[in-house]
Amino acid sequence: QVQLVESGGGLVQAGGSLRLSCAASGSNYVMGWFRQAPGKEREFVAAVRWSAGGLIYYADSVKGRFTISGDNAKNTVLLQMNSLKPEDTAVYSCAATRRWGIATASQTYDYWGQGTQVTVSS
Repeated sequence: QVQLVESGGGLVQAGGSLRLSCAASGSNYVMGWFRQAPGKEREFVAAVRWSAGGLIYYADSVKGRFTISGDNAKNTVLLQMNSLKPEDTAVYSCAATRRWGIATASQTYDYWGQGTQVTVSS
């Protein structure tokens, strides 16, 4: 069993920045971030596939604004969010898996953090 502990998030004005961090209690093949806004389904944000040398994936909606990074040896992943928009408002959750699967699909992930609120005001 892998436990994920998230930190970061909060309230920021449009155009601002926030950074989320996630620490896992063990190693994983893939670590990623998903978000869920009120009344909407969970959606993929970004992921890094450590088992493929750090291959990175982004949702089109965040490309060029968000950056995922981390340290495989320390089992940590960061999400730097710049140029935030009101539509980025959601609960952001860290996820991890030790299985092979599609990195952009929530079904791939076995372990989830508790989630952290990100609110972007206009």
